[in-house]
Amino acid sequence: METKLASGRIRRFLHERTQQAALLGVILIVSILVQLRTGGSFLTASNLNEMMREASMLIIVSVGMMIVIVGGGIDLSVGSVMGLSGMIAALTLRANPQMPVIAVFLVAMGVGLICGVITGFVVAELRIFPLIGTLGTCDILRGVIYWFSNGEWVGQSDMTPGFLSIATDKLLGINCMVWFAAGAVIFGTILMGHTRLGRHIYAVGNSEHCAKISGINTVKVKWISYIFSGVLAGLAGVLWVCKYANAQGTTATGYELNVIASVVLGGVSIKGGAGTIFGVVLGSLLFGILNNILPLIQVSSFWQRAIRGAVILLAVIINSLVARRAAKRAMERREIDETA
Repeated sequence: METKLASGRIRRFLHERTQQAALLGVILIVSILVQLRTGGSFLTASNLNEMMREASMLIIVSVGMMIVIVGGGIDLSVGSVMGLSGMIAALTLRANPQMPVIAVFLVAMGVGLICGVITGFVVAELRIFPLIGTLGTCDILRGVIYWFSNGEWVGQSDMTPGFLSIATDKLLGINCMVWFAAGAVIFGTILMGHTRLGRHIYAVGNSEHCAKISGINTVKVKWISYIFSGVLAGLAGVLWVCKYANAQGTTATGYELNVIASVVLGGVSIKGGAGTIFGVVLGSLLFGILNNILPLIQVSSFWQRAIRGAVILLAVIINSLVARRAAKRAMERREIDETA
């Protein structure tokens, strides 16, 4: 029995690494082709720095989304959580200009935590289908943004230089936003790969029924996964305000689609139970590269959406085919074992 489990882990490990190697290869090939197409203007220090700065927010939210999806759920409210967290942080800063920057960040993450608790309650405790439940909270939170702001913007003049500098300052030569993304990646890696809670999240995503029989509190696990997603979305929301120097009712509208696309591109099974943080980082980088290179090579904005959609669809199809092939092989091995 232990030998079978060990061989299963090895096969899963090799499968995940194969996916990640293929994704890394695609990133390298695309980067080289674009570098040649643009005459060397793509792989410049300034462009790479801007690309990493842009991708940092996507990576942060994608880590939270990965935790939710691996646990068998989905969260369509992350864009609204980003908008609400960023707006409340900006309003708080406008009312209290002397407030330390770290306190502003804690306010935004606290708002994200509250949103995660509410979303987790709707999905885990009330057992509403995640797609419908989070779509409802998405619209409700977007309305709450307008209620708090009275439909007004918070502009750059209402923000302090210390707050705005978070998006431009560097630490050890690396933009501060990238360090926040690195922190989120480290957190996700430790949680999903080295903790009991992470193992429980994978178990619930694989089979909620089996997880219950094993004594796992599936409601608690799902609830916590949405809380993590909310906190990380709150962090990304305040970083968004730092980067763009404004907060408005439409902040991060539709951003959840970019996040889901990045997670799926990273090889996370949309059905739950499978996926890695490293894959999510690669998926986010690939999606960020697409957003960066399409305008750079002067692709029409209408075609940009079509190309991104085609890439997402292709990734879903490939993941589905790989999953079916793996399931077929597992069934064949089971039949061989039973006959033996």
